[in-house]
Amino acid sequence: MDDKIDYLTIYLNMKTILAPVDFSPASLNALSFAAELARRSSANLIVGTVVQTERVEHDVSSQLDEAILSVRTSFGGKVNCSPEVVVGDLIESIMQMIGDHQPDLVVMGTKGASGLKEILIGSNTVKVLAKTTVPVLVVPESALFENFHNTGKNKIVLATDLDAVDNEKGLELLKEIAMLIIEPKVKVVSIRPKNTELDYMKRLQRDALLGLFHPEVESERITVFSNNVMSGLNYYLDKNDDTGLVAMIARDTGQLIQRHYTREMASHTHYPLLVLHDSVAS
Repeated sequence: MDDKIDYLTIYLNMKTILAPVDFSPASLNALSFAAELARRSSANLIVGTVVQTERVEHDVSSQLDEAILSVRTSFGGKVNCSPEVVVGDLIESIMQMIGDHQPDLVVMGTKGASGLKEILIGSNTVKVLAKTTVPVLVVPESALFENFHNTGKNKIVLATDLDAVDNEKGLELLKEIAMLIIEPKVKVVSIRPKNTELDYMKRLQRDALLGLFHPEVESERITVFSNNVMSGLNYYLDKNDDTGLVAMIARDTGQLIQRHYTREMASHTHYPLLVLHDSVAS
């Protein structure tokens, strides 16, 4: 683990992490997740919250200071974090923080659900996903970073349609996060209908994805046959309980992994979900 992090410092890309919080258990759990990533990558952690009016700004600032103090106490002062309070509409204010700080990663919590997508499809986390091209790590309340230590959940599933990805920076971020996990393995999972074959370009893209993680992170190709992306992915996840992180690429176009699939996954996942984007953040 130490050798891996020493190697990682040669080309660290993750400099800033933004963690919006509303002090709910789900958001504070996501904050712990963000703090652990910040500690391992030596990134700066911006802990932000939004208030509707300036009248409550002081009280919320006190809560934010307490949350940051808790992070510093839990991590022995090894996390460089700073607070920010923004007054205004929630989603617009979060987008303002993203614009101001240009984070490499946004970490947000969700309660998660095992049932219908409608339960949380309108959640604030999902709304942010629809508006930003910055990578977003969606952390359900039941997920803990310690799982990568204690329960063997060190496998990362990269669900892909094997179309070309223009935003290589997002994939590099995924590799960096993988290298912060103990003995990680990335499984490049493609989902396609039965009785179909990959064309030449998709084979090249699969090989490129596998090669991206080599040699620092072990990778493996997996094919799941299903006519429905979510059904196929959930079937695979149900059969493999060593998964600790799911990554998906949000696309505006394409036949498989489109934005609505990533939003649907975020609405009821009980896995941490890293949403990357085909387009580069402006």
